Amino acid sequence: MNTKEILSKINSINKNTLMETLSIQYTEIGDDYLVATMPVNEKVHQPMGLLHGGATVSLAESVGSMASHLFIDNNKFEARGIEIAANHVKSKREGVVTATAKIVHKGKMTHLWEIKVVDEEGRLISICKLTNIILPKN
Repeated sequence: MNTKEILSKINSINKNTLMETLSIQYTEIGDDYLVATMPVNEKVHQPMGLLHGGATVSLAESVGSMASHLFIDNNKFEARGIEIAANHVKSKREGVVTATAKIVHKGKMTHLWEIKVVDEEGRLISICKLTNIILPKN
């Protein structure tokens, strides 16, 4: 399966999920990374009209979790997020943010991801760290 087909497939499984609610779209995939975008609008604002930190963390966990999902044998294993941390360094009112998850550690039982969320000009909005556990399917 080529990258275009993979992106189409993973975007299609977002139906009726938080990812669909937040309009998260996976846009690029590589050997050690996955990229997703999310529009910044009233759906993801906090009361002051800024991008909600929770929406940013949801984007980060979505892209990091899906990246682990793509890197394992899904017939034998499943990935689950067990810890996420975020530092929000810049606010945003409108536009689009892009999250890039890059693998830091790809072990048999855990994956550690660094996820940078940037604006359209590449300015850092948030930096996140996600740990996923890789569990055998029953």
